[in-house]
Amino acid sequence: MTTLDLHADPVDLTAALVDVPSVSGQETALADAVQAALLAQAGHLEVVRNGDAVLARTNLGRPARVVLAGHLDTVPVNENLPVRREGSGDDEVLHGLGTVDMKGGDAVFLHLAATVTEPRHDVTFVFYDNEEVEAVRNGLGRIEREMPEWLAGDLAIVGEPSNAVIEAGCQGTMRVELRQTGKRAHTARAWMGVNAIHALGEPLRRLETYQARVVDIDGLTYREGLQAVRISGGVAGNVVPDEAVLAVNFRFAPDRSPEQAEKHLREVFDGYELSVVDLSPGALPGLTAPATAELVRAAGGEVAAKLGWTDVARFAALGMAAVNFGPGNPTLAHTREEHVAAREIRQVTRVLRDFLGQ
Repeated sequence: MTTLDLHADPVDLTAALVDVPSVSGQETALADAVQAALLAQAGHLEVVRNGDAVLARTNLGRPARVVLAGHLDTVPVNENLPVRREGSGDDEVLHGLGTVDMKGGDAVFLHLAATVTEPRHDVTFVFYDNEEVEAVRNGLGRIEREMPEWLAGDLAIVGEPSNAVIEAGCQGTMRVELRQTGKRAHTARAWMGVNAIHALGEPLRRLETYQARVVDIDGLTYREGLQAVRISGGVAGNVVPDEAVLAVNFRFAPDRSPEQAEKHLREVFDGYELSVVDLSPGALPGLTAPATAELVRAAGGEVAAKLGWTDVARFAALGMAAVNFGPGNPTLAHTREEHVAAREIRQVTRVLRDFLGQ
């Protein structure tokens, strides 16, 4: 088993975590190493295991509790293991799978778990599995069903890459399908049929002219988006198609509920059959929550809106304020070129140490 030194520089700890492969569904070796390290080096924490998730917490009776959550899994390897290190000091850059998404964030949390023994807030650490695959396999969902008390708190900080800047809340996402039917015919006698693909012309025109909403929430700007993402249909090269489906993705600001988002899409595509095939609610910024305001102050007051969906929405659904805060550029996630700056890993560590106290 890999031995992790939780007291080491979190940059070195990031490299150690990256070198333990943990593609979704194959996190056991890393979870074993994390559990062993916490049990051996963080005796002030209560540590439990749930599948391939490892959870730890303080029980100091503080008036507020903060949850630090990071997933252990990565997307499949893409010729980007083992870790490769360039430069030195804060100018060092770590290249490799998971450096951004999100073993840099995991390393920060693990380092704090071992070294912050008397925090001003009670802290729960959640290192979970299967975030990079379908939502039904996400370890947070399993923990919520089986050990819900371990996810309770006043503020959740998810260590997803955010360029070391606090990103509050997140957009919701909804995917719908518009299905059109027609009548098959030979293309040599096309007038005898009805082309279902052609019938999608009007919905596509509505998408082309759609004006996406820009909304301010708690001083943060969220931009919505409505885009066609797939068209399917067709039978053969000489057949008028009798069925076609247009898939549309709606990224909506967190001031819309899922019901309001669906109502809006039904208005946009009035007159067309529409079915919802995928939905994840957004999360409001929660900047007015005392713990969130304290974190923002510790970070120097800089905060941005999260454009995208993350697991902060799961915590928001539990009634908690939730933010994303981690090292790394999110646009590098899932790419072969994934890399993170040592400077950002140390910056996130400093901010959270200041926020948690000692």
